[in-house]
Amino acid sequence: MREIIENPVVEEILTRQTIRTFTPEQITEKELNTLIACAIKAPSGRNSQPCNVRFVQNAEMLKEMNIDFKNKIGWDTPAYTRWDTDPFYHDSPTFAVIFAENKSYMDAGLMTENICVAAKAIGLGTCIVASVAPLFEGETGAKWKEKLNVPEQWEFLIGICIGYPAEKPEYKPRDESKFIVIK
Repeated sequence: MREIIENPVVEEILTRQTIRTFTPEQITEKELNTLIACAIKAPSGRNSQPCNVRFVQNAEMLKEMNIDFKNKIGWDTPAYTRWDTDPFYHDSPTFAVIFAENKSYMDAGLMTENICVAAKAIGLGTCIVASVAPLFEGETGAKWKEKLNVPEQWEFLIGICIGYPAEKPEYKPRDESKFIVIK
């Protein structure tokens, strides 16, 4: 790795990993409020702030969402990592769903990074999930948008599993050759 400046923020970014196994304990209100505060401060194009987030902490609702998702895509479809053993939310006690009136994927990505790095900094784990998009399309989508108080025209952009980590995966290698400095 290249020589870098070390500080606590950089350390959180460099040590964040995807977590797919969580303890069953719900995150605290203060932890949730911290993630919301960091999500609110995410940059967006022209400060348009297009993203709207629903933090689902209702375990029965998450189970029902998973059933509807699996019924829609098929129970044997490898749509995400550990599809054969885990629900799409990986049994996380909190699942954040980001929507917008348009396809603001870049803005959602910036917000997702804020949430994930903040979560890591306060001892939480996260897993970014995009494969659940079919849940929010068609008749099933109308059902879940209504349950989550999301206007029909809003687009699903990305989801984030959030909870206390119950695993410490190995770090996956990164390809530094993809980063070139032109002077």
